[in-house]
Amino acid sequence: MVKNGMKRTAVIMAGGSGERFYPLSRTKRPKQLLPLIRHDKMMIEEAIERVAPLIPYEDIYIITSKVLQHTMREMLPAIPPENIIAEPYKRNTAPCLALAASVMCAKYAKECTPEQISTAVLTADHYFSDEDVFRKQIDEALTFAEQHASIVTLGITPSRPETGYGYIECGEALSGDILNVERFREKPNAETAQEFIDAGNYLWNGGMFFYRCDTFINGLIEHEPEVGNKIHEMASLLEHDVHVAIDGSSEVIDDIFNNFPDISIDYGLMERADNVAVLPSKFQWDDVGSWDSLDRTNTHDDNDNVTIGLTTVIDSQQTIVANYSTNSEIMVSAIGLEDMIIVVTDDSIVVCPKDRAQDVKKAVATMRKKGQEKWL
Repeated sequence: MVKNGMKRTAVIMAGGSGERFYPLSRTKRPKQLLPLIRHDKMMIEEAIERVAPLIPYEDIYIITSKVLQHTMREMLPAIPPENIIAEPYKRNTAPCLALAASVMCAKYAKECTPEQISTAVLTADHYFSDEDVFRKQIDEALTFAEQHASIVTLGITPSRPETGYGYIECGEALSGDILNVERFREKPNAETAQEFIDAGNYLWNGGMFFYRCDTFINGLIEHEPEVGNKIHEMASLLEHDVHVAIDGSSEVIDDIFNNFPDISIDYGLMERADNVAVLPSKFQWDDVGSWDSLDRTNTHDDNDNVTIGLTTVIDSQQTIVANYSTNSEIMVSAIGLEDMIIVVTDDSIVVCPKDRAQDVKKAVATMRKKGQEKWL
């Protein structure tokens, strides 16, 4: 979409494995391909539909893994196949977004310069309570980034002293609701997290970024030149055939990517640049990172339980019971439980206390170590 002379694009990051959502999330169908929030739509579909009123389908890009690329092309017919890009190797988010910038510079070379391309970097698997407000804030963030050559992040207004997220320390007001970023803070311990909440000028880092393509490229050239200096080279190669890297058939692109450092966009650019701003969110948000997040995104019964599928719950409180089995003969019953999680699929069952939800990933690692990939 062209607005005020700018070609607006979106990049949706969709390469994660979602191991904390085992046994529903599997290697070939991870979290972003599951209907975890709306039971009739995959999370990646929700992410696309969320941004489509602002940015047309032909300018929405999905960055994923080679394992998932073909599946996503089949399952997401609204997105042009060439816009579903597989990163050649796992190298974290800075190289991943560098490849996306190269693809866009090549694809739009005949109609606009990098200064005229702006990008919203979004996630495939998060929850937003008010999508209209979310879109308005995307527009506000993009407009500021376009006009001021800034990198804008959408900071999440914290609802609790969370130790699982990084934080953003906010400074002075720049324009409207947009604030200067003083610094990024690593995931804190419980005491420090409470101090951040009490201070009132800290936001969660939600991993969403907005920038002009030239701002992003110049920032990487300055702060992470091993990556930044290769963007125009990749774009030049891709101008001849933008499908080459997208189909994973370019040895040159693969070699360039393979030599990139494994570095996040947060560390490679955001924490080092001096032109970073933040827009505080005006909606409820959740990263839907593990089974306990269903407490924050689903409806509850009178005893604060969350139930999905064919279930019976008796004398239980604050418990999540999710039956995803396709066998209509399987009933899952929970009796006398509190603060527990039960998840059932056709071939696997997970049972754990809510405060151990993060450790589901450890179970996956143990199974892999034992050679039990059949169930992964």
